[in-house]
Amino acid sequence: MEKKKKGFWGEFREFATKGSVIDLAVGVIIGGAFSAITSSLVNDVVMPFVGLFLGGVDFTTSSVTVVTIFSGEEPSVITVGNFIQAIMNFLVLALVIFLIVRSINRARARAEAKAKAEAEAAAAAAPPAPPAPTEAELLGRILEVLETKESTK
Repeated sequence: MEKKKKGFWGEFREFATKGSVIDLAVGVIIGGAFSAITSSLVNDVVMPFVGLFLGGVDFTTSSVTVVTIFSGEEPSVITVGNFIQAIMNFLVLALVIFLIVRSINRARARAEAKAKAEAEAAAAAAPPAPPAPTEAELLGRILEVLETKESTK
C-alpha cells in the first residue's frame, strides 16, 4: 500500500507544528524582548557612565557630516553615536549570555560531581559480596540435597 502524498500544505503544517520550530519561535520572541531590555540597559545606564568618563560626551548625538563634491546634493550624515550604541548593546548582551552559560555549566558540573561522589560513597558503603563458592562446595551441597531426597523416600 502506497503512502498518501501530503501535498504542499500538509508538509507545511507538519513542519510548522514540530516542536523544534515552536521552540525556535518562542526563543525569537523572548530574544526580541531581551533585546529591548539590553537596549534600555545600554542607553539608560551604561552610556551615561561612559559619557561621564569621557567628559560628558553624549554618543547618541554624535555624527559626522560628509559633504559631497557634487554641487546640488545634500550632505550625508553618518551617525557614529548609533554605531557606538550598537557595539555597546552587543557587548552587554554577550556579557550577559556568557554569565548565564557560565553559571549553567558550573551548576551542571557541581551536580555531576555530587552525583559521582554519592555513587562512589554508596559503592564504598555497600558490604563486600561474599566470595563465590568453589566447585567442591557446590558439589557437596548438591550431594546433601540428593541424600535428603533419598532418605525421605
